[in-house]
Parts: sequence; C-alpha cells; structure tokens
Amino acid sequence: MPVLIDEDLVLEENGRVRPTVLANRWLRELPVSGAPAPRTWRVYAEAVRQWLEFLATCAVDPFGERAELRGALSSYAGHRLAGPLQERLAPSTWNLHMRALSSFYRWLVEEGHAAAVPFTYKHGLRLLDGVPREYEHNLAKVRQPKPHASIKYLEPDFTDDFVKALAGLRPDGTPDDGYRGRELGRNAAMGELVLATGLRRQEFTHLLVYEVPPLPRERTVVPIPFAAGHGVTKGSKQRMTWISYDALAKVHEYIELERPLAAEGSPWRPSGKATGNTPSNRRVPHWTPSAAARRSAATRRCGTT
Repeated sequence: MPVLIDEDLVLEENGRVRPTVLANRWLRELPVSGAPAPRTWRVYAEAVRQWLEFLATCAVDPFGERAELRGALSSYAGHRLAGPLQERLAPSTWNLHMRALSSFYRWLVEEGHAAAVPFTYKHGLRLLDGVPREYEHNLAKVRQPKPHASIKYLEPDFTDDFVKALAGLRPDGTPDDGYRGRELGRNAAMGELVLATGLRRQEFTHLLVYEVPPLPRERTVVPIPFAAGHGVTKGSKQRMTWISYDALAKVHEYIELERPLAAEGSPWRPSGKATGNTPSNRRVPHWTPSAAARRSAATRRCGTT
C-alpha cells in the first residue's frame, strides 16, 4: 500500500492533521472500496500527491471553500492540459486523476473532513439492454480520442527488414546463410500482403487462391481493390480494402511458381463435412461473374433462350 509523507515528516500542524494523513487513511480503505488492484492504489496515490503539491504552490487549503478549490482546479487543468510539455497529461491520464480526486473528496465529505466536493456532475438516464439506468458524469473530465484516431503505424524501415527476414534475407538484401526456415517465398509474399491490405489474422489465414484479385496488365501506382469475403471477416460483414501493385505481384509470383511445387503430391484435401465447403457458403469475390451470369452468357453464345 503506498504511503504519502511530507518532506518535513510532520503529521500535525497547529492542532490540525496534515492533508497527507487523511490521504493515507483514504488509501488504506481502497481495497474495501471497490479498488482491490495494487496498481490502482499507486495511481490514485500519485494523483492525490500531485494535486496536493499543486495546491501547496498556490497556497490553497485542500479542505477549504468550494469556490476556492474550483478556482484551483481550473488552474490545475490549464497547467496539466495546456501547460509546459513536461507537465502535461494525456486525456486518459487526466480523466483517471479526476476520478481518483473525485473519490478522495467524496470520502472527505462523508468522513466530515471537507465541506464540499469541488467537482460538478451531470446526471441522466441511458438504456442498457432495454433497461433505463442512471449515470453520472464528472464535468472535469475531457473527451478522449476515439480508438480509430490513435492507430500506430509501423515504420517503413521496420516493415522492410521484417519482409526481408521472412524471406531469409539480411537487412542489406543478401541471403542469410544461418536462416533455417521453409517456404520463404510464401512467407515474404504473405507478409507484404498483410502489410499492404491490413487484413486481420482470421482473414488472411483463410484466404483462398481464387479470392486474390487479378494482377493488372500494366504496373500502376493506384491501389488495387481487394475484397474480403463475409465468410472470414469480423462480424461476417464483407469489406473492401486495397493492395499495392508490387505486393500483389509478389503474391501472384508465389501462386504461379512456388505454390504448385509445394502443393504437388500433397494428400491433403478439404473436408467434405465442413459447412464452409458447401456450395451455399462458398465465398465468391466481387470480380468473379456469378453462376447465373455465366449460364446466361453461355445461352447467348448458343443462340438459345
């Protein structure tokens, strides 16, 4: 359990306990107050410590009037969200600190050590599984970026070395005599395909040969559409992604040259009992004509109706 101690090691001053003493009492009750994780104790203690240090620099009583504390909270928000770079907090960290301070001040009010909580809350109703439930939102919290806006991309140098390693090559492109792998062409081609398309693991693991789009006759810098069938996508929703010409060319090179050699003589065949092999569940890429269209074309060529 973390413990807060003032630099002068004083616990009482002018007949009044120091704020750190009350903070330690609150911290000791966290395990029985819905926060059993030791990591949570440390984060909450750090949030309270930084808040008390800021109030000390502003000469504000941590248990003073609500209006004074709210003014200090406003200054603290400006310092942590728009102050010096080394002092700024990420939105997620700031919201976590506000949750810790809200819990701390509510405990102080319940125990009679503070008159009011310096936070403002918004209350409302929301539907969860068709049941209305009350919710409370601390207005001191800030909006966090959505997960899709915080995607981390791999650096080009890393991806280049990664594909070379899959192909059994050194960073300079020469063969690595100490590499002990197999199907190097397949590994490198699939590595480039995944990096270019962003396919999920379940999508490229079950990718079929006829689902690979045809290679354009001429090299192009325009991305080539790459369809992912609903049979392997997340939520069974067909989606469209894109692939570069060079990555697609390496996939076709593997399919035409190395794959036949690797598959020749293999006794493995798809199981007829699997539902995925039935005609009704077969995945048909968007660029492949449907069976009805092929029959219609054959009928027109034969001159019948």
